Amino acid sequence: MNADCFSIRCGLAAIALGVACVMTGCQPFDHYDHSLDGPAPPAAEPPRELAKVSLPEYRIEPPDVLQLEVLKLVPLPPYHIETADLLQIDIQGTPADQPISGAYPVDEEGRIQLGPSYGAIRVAGLTVDEAQRAIELHLRQILRLPEVAVQIARPSNVQQVSGQYLVASDGTINLRQYGTVHVAGKTLSEARLAIEQQLSRFFDTPRVSLDVVAYNSKVYYIITSGAGLGDNIVKVPVTGNETVLDALAEVRGLSQMSSTNVWVARPAPHGFYCEQILPVDYEAITRGGSTATNYQLLPGDRVFIAEDRSTALANWIGKVFSPVERVAGALGLTASTIRNFNNINTRTGYGGY
Repeated sequence: MNADCFSIRCGLAAIALGVACVMTGCQPFDHYDHSLDGPAPPAAEPPRELAKVSLPEYRIEPPDVLQLEVLKLVPLPPYHIETADLLQIDIQGTPADQPISGAYPVDEEGRIQLGPSYGAIRVAGLTVDEAQRAIELHLRQILRLPEVAVQIARPSNVQQVSGQYLVASDGTINLRQYGTVHVAGKTLSEARLAIEQQLSRFFDTPRVSLDVVAYNSKVYYIITSGAGLGDNIVKVPVTGNETVLDALAEVRGLSQMSSTNVWVARPAPHGFYCEQILPVDYEAITRGGSTATNYQLLPGDRVFIAEDRSTALANWIGKVFSPVERVAGALGLTASTIRNFNNINTRTGYGGY
């Protein structure tokens, strides 16, 4: 049997093998469970575009990013005033045109300047009460009955606390020299109280505000089937207002390998024992403006975009026949090389195989 006949027979065998596989049912597998298409229980009726629900109070988890702003941060008494501190001084009994009220910095010599009419007073090293008495004694030389109030507006040696904090994998945020605070699983109000309690070890009745600037822990997933060439998964943070159309916009719509078969796979809510499968009528929510299946997305949802079956089958056939084509090509190249070699030997009189 010569090489040409062998390569032709290999090609016919490969074609017969492919046809046999197709006839015996080799086709893309559909993971969609149609038995879950039934109506949801009333308590689990899914929210939609025009009937959205507010998400439960947000609970912090890693790797959220928190914005912490200090509203009040005064060191615990007795605090001794230092240079570069900022004092809030308010004095009653001054002339209307020469008031003493506002924030006054402690200069490099440890003094505060009350103005040309009142002069300077050294306060560095004094406690707040001592500074208040020193200012009062000084002003009694100028004013009749001054009433003095002194507070620390901003201490110079306090490390900056305001800023953004990443919730670490152990559920804590690091306040640097003021220690760590466990915030995972807490609401914003609970976390704020925990931070204030930690700071109260160093400051007198601290007050802070807290907000989430990066919702990294609550997400939904968009899974685009690759028609046999691998799925694509995109993770998107949940802010509480996303719908199926928003999810499709995140992946720029359907790809050339996608069908219009779309559904939302929702993990089982508390009190139920099976997940929900929410079929999406793609044509209705896009071309028809229907909101019935444009569901609001919740944390943990999976928006699945199924593959186009014909494209998946074509890709499968391509993967099956690709090795056969490579082998057939190699055999054809070998047969052609042998034939050319024989022709050369015949023309030169050396005979052939």
